[in-house]
Amino acid sequence: MHSGLAHIDTWIFDLDNTLYPAKADLFGLIDIKMGEFIEGLLGCDAREARRIQKQYFMEHGTTLSGLMQHHGTDPQTFLNYVHDISLDRIDPDPVLGRHIRALPGRRLIFTNGDAAYALRVLDRLGLLDAFEFIHDIHACQYVPKPDPSGYRELCDRYKIDPHTSLFFEDMARNLRPAKVIGMTTVWVNNGSEAGNVGAASEFIDYEISELAPFLADMLKD
Repeated sequence: MHSGLAHIDTWIFDLDNTLYPAKADLFGLIDIKMGEFIEGLLGCDAREARRIQKQYFMEHGTTLSGLMQHHGTDPQTFLNYVHDISLDRIDPDPVLGRHIRALPGRRLIFTNGDAAYALRVLDRLGLLDAFEFIHDIHACQYVPKPDPSGYRELCDRYKIDPHTSLFFEDMARNLRPAKVIGMTTVWVNNGSEAGNVGAASEFIDYEISELAPFLADMLKD
């Protein structure tokens, strides 16, 4: 293990655009579904639905959070609809899987999506057995990253010491609360929409473009 990370015993991974490349663009499919949902909910056209979707995403952390706060949307109904997509755009990465399984200590998922969708993605990636648990938007009481409450709940629920934990995330702004409580942070800067919003060196310890090469270098040291 790389000497600078020898103290890490808990490895926390975001899901989308972190465990697979952003260029796979699963969010492109989810975006379409979210637009359809908003059109049906508000009776607006596609252009207005997209404007609302992106506004809520930037202001509330997720489109769902904005819809819940402004329109009383049932979260499960929304999640079931927008996650009903094909996962054919992603495939297993055996090398990445090998590196993740070689990490010493606990491995877990922290996502603004829900566990049902996360399990489908992990299954498609061949990583179902690689993680101890999934801390999802339900566990966060529908308050998404980067709100600090989800990070505290994660550590309290699973007895995690943030000072011996490392967090991988493609959205830079979601790393700030992790750093505040003592986590080591890795920004997977691989082209996610709005991934660089709020990025600052003060809360990003490592910036990478691909996960597998970083893990390989870290493990061989």
